[in-house]
Amino acid sequence: MEKLRKVVNEIAYTRVHSNSPALHRSLVPILTLASSLYSGALQIRRSLYRFSLLQKHRLPVPVISVGNLSWGGNGKTPMVEYISQFLVESGVSPLILTRGYAGGDEAKMLERHLRGRPVKIGIGANRAATAALFLEKYGCVDPSTLRTFFDLHERAEARTISQKIGSIILDDGMQHLSLSRDLEIVMLNGLNPWGNGHLVPLGPLRESLVALERADIAVVHHVDLITKQSLRDIENMVQGFKKSIPIFYSKMVPNYLFDVKNARSHVALEALRCASVLCVSAIGSADAFVKSIEMTGAHYVDRLDFSDHHLFEAQDVETMRRRANGLEHKSNSKPIIVVTEKDYDRDPEILKCLDSYTVLVLCSELQITPIRGTDVDSFNSTLMRALAAKFYVYS
Repeated sequence: MEKLRKVVNEIAYTRVHSNSPALHRSLVPILTLASSLYSGALQIRRSLYRFSLLQKHRLPVPVISVGNLSWGGNGKTPMVEYISQFLVESGVSPLILTRGYAGGDEAKMLERHLRGRPVKIGIGANRAATAALFLEKYGCVDPSTLRTFFDLHERAEARTISQKIGSIILDDGMQHLSLSRDLEIVMLNGLNPWGNGHLVPLGPLRESLVALERADIAVVHHVDLITKQSLRDIENMVQGFKKSIPIFYSKMVPNYLFDVKNARSHVALEALRCASVLCVSAIGSADAFVKSIEMTGAHYVDRLDFSDHHLFEAQDVETMRRRANGLEHKSNSKPIIVVTEKDYDRDPEILKCLDSYTVLVLCSELQITPIRGTDVDSFNSTLMRALAAKFYVYS
């Protein structure tokens, strides 16, 4: 199954299949049919919501959706964390709603990072029902006070945080149509935002690019890893669907590492300098992870990629061990194995089985990157202005 997932992923990011392996070419007609069926199902589903045959739930507090149009690696969860911390600094206690997909690695990572802060995390496929449970338990901020929280000029004074929920953040919310939202943020993977341009499973797109028209803010992620021409192409594509949309830029900045045997340990990035490193990951954008390790000054970097959200098993650990052993013979030094936080949070225990090697977890944070006159202050200001303008209807 893991091999099939990898093949499908390779097809999704290949525009011309004439030179692809026979297995890839044999799957293209099947995936094309499945993609057409998926497209039809999307249109029917959206029509049901458009004609109110399916109900959209309106929550009593502002809802911010952070989503994407394609498979993983777009920076959704780091952006959710960024907005959560920003709201807390603004005096608002947010509730994050997430599916907890595939072992809940993203939810677990958010819980670790936001522990001790007045942020609540609700996990469940039915997000309206999850939100209702939390709102019943904690209550919500009086809508008439929202303009105080989301007024830029008063933001510095709004430091007293109520335990009542003041805003809701939808993690991976763009295709979750059953909840009304007040702000739609679409994250785009700058390394390859559209793949081959087809809908899943033939391509990586979860819906067509026309969906960009629904977005209020677009953020190009991994902007530090792409060329200026690639960035211009992405901007032109986005503005071709919605000329007025504000575009911002972000990147992941490595901070430190910790040992899988002790999550409270703190290992400086310098530990990788001049070392042989095996990057192991099961995430949506392994290229970005590997490039960040290369930029630490590691002497030799090898990689072992699994499909997004893959849950490591004993046979995978054995594969890691064999690959690390091969790297050790090639580089004449014992390699360090580095994984991402999502890989660690998916199953912290299984990685400890690699006890003959040092296994470290890379901790990074999302930063807004200053480009074309935009910076973190302008992003925050745009976010707050958009919220304030939409949330006045609550008061």
